[in-house]
Amino acid sequence: MTAPDGRLSINQATIKYAPLGEALAATANAGIAGIGLWRDSVQAASLTGAARLLTDSGLRFSSLCRGGFFTVPEGRARRAAMDDNRKAIEETATLAAAGAPGSAAVLVMVAGGIPQGSRDLAGARSMVQDALAELAPEAQAAGVTLALEPLHPMYASDRAVISTLKQALDLASPFSPAAVGVVIDTFHVWWDPELPAGIARAGTEGRIASYQVCDWATPLAADVLLSRHYPGDGVIDFRSITAAVEAAGYTGDIEVEIFNQEIWDTAPATALARTVEGFEANVAVHLRRMGADLGR
Repeated sequence: MTAPDGRLSINQATIKYAPLGEALAATANAGIAGIGLWRDSVQAASLTGAARLLTDSGLRFSSLCRGGFFTVPEGRARRAAMDDNRKAIEETATLAAAGAPGSAAVLVMVAGGIPQGSRDLAGARSMVQDALAELAPEAQAAGVTLALEPLHPMYASDRAVISTLKQALDLASPFSPAAVGVVIDTFHVWWDPELPAGIARAGTEGRIASYQVCDWATPLAADVLLSRHYPGDGVIDFRSITAAVEAAGYTGDIEVEIFNQEIWDTAPATALARTVEGFEANVAVHLRRMGADLGR
């Protein structure tokens, strides 16, 4: 088995069916140094219990998924969504403190889709801006970065009205980079002709909070949410995207986040071994080349 690159982090979604303790143990046993967690798993173990398990694992904490989903009109539902995001900020800060040195207090934010019965896409994005204005000061006070994740446009109606890196950066621009950053996820942004300029801008503004990788292959699954693949099993050019992210100054963990039923149905150790192999051959090799070019 290939030794994992030190910057590889496994997003817990890749081994979705493993309970938190098992996921942490399997990741550590695979030699992977970091992990990104999901809130349902953390809450199932309790925040205190999850923090203890994370500390005991010796793993770095790279992100918490997820906050957001606040594209609803003002009222009880929106207040509940905002309160849940405040809870997520607290969870992120606690887990980052519990992780190994180098852990990142990053809360991945999925904006939410168009409100039910509406066709007002621009208005939904305005709701995101308003939510950030309310939450950013609290996140910054807690030492947490709200990381806006643009999702592929096929998710604009139901999951994320932020579809491009430029849109995410424009929404983040009124706030400190310490409070609001962006996620660059290859599955969602690989197609964007403005991606190189967006990555360069994100680097200049200091807003790259997370870099996530997986591959895109067709035909898509019937449930398009489950269409992610191991790096190297699809059409994404990881060389150019990784080089751009490195040139932009990002030096943090790189998460492999895969939603794929076939992968979920394999044993965690098998999925992690394939992840390491795919990451080494398609991402880590470019990290080393860029590191040499940049004198790192």
